[in-house]
Amino acid sequence: MISIRNVSHVIGGVPILHDINLTVPGGGITAVIGPNGAGKSTLLNLMARQLPLQKGVIEVDELDVSQTDSRVLALKMASLEQHVGVASRLRVAELVSFGRWPHCRGRPGPDDHAAVEAALALFELDTMHDRFVDELSGGQRQRAFVAMAYAQTTDWLLLDEPLNNLDMAHARALMALLHKVTRSDEGKSPEKSPEKSPEKSVVMVVHEINYAAAWADHVIGIKDGQVVLEGAPDDVITQEAIADLFGINVQVARFGGKPIVMHHC
Repeated sequence: MISIRNVSHVIGGVPILHDINLTVPGGGITAVIGPNGAGKSTLLNLMARQLPLQKGVIEVDELDVSQTDSRVLALKMASLEQHVGVASRLRVAELVSFGRWPHCRGRPGPDDHAAVEAALALFELDTMHDRFVDELSGGQRQRAFVAMAYAQTTDWLLLDEPLNNLDMAHARALMALLHKVTRSDEGKSPEKSPEKSPEKSVVMVVHEINYAAAWADHVIGIKDGQVVLEGAPDDVITQEAIADLFGINVQVARFGGKPIVMHHC
């Protein structure tokens, strides 16, 4: 689990997060939702140590994020930021192989090659193995970056808006895939024995709330830098809670046993 205690954060003199206290359960998908500017990405970046922690404590499976050696932390969790640049003339397989750096330090062995090939296949990029990344569509490029994080073979995946640039079909496919790897041997590191390796845990910032409602196991709602809802989708995705979180009137119905938020009209 990820334990977050008394975390506050200020950027440029502006308070972004206010005394955050929550527990992110291990296993499954945790979706972080909320309006623009609420502090979702900041919280995720603090978990991933992409930003220095100013106040409070964050522990990932009892590892203090502020104190743990970077290599140890990189073997525990992989993160993908919202905006990632890419150098020209970099091939897809080369990009995905960057996820193996914490394991091989630039000297890949058989396990590293196997992990890269597995990630390429899982994210349906194996036919693009030698394509240049800057020649891919936005959606293909996004899948390649998620595959790179996956190839790191960590217990935790922290993804900031991974559905960006994906059409409906590919967004749905990615959510289904992330759901799958949190529940099967697909999410386990090849270096670990199956009987001891935990299923992968995913924490992701999501803007389209219905993807959170359909696929997440746990939902965290953030507004004005504070946690205003937390729990299973069935419990927290309600008309009142979502209207308060986003400041709009919505209707919440059910489809296929899941809540669905009708907010488009």
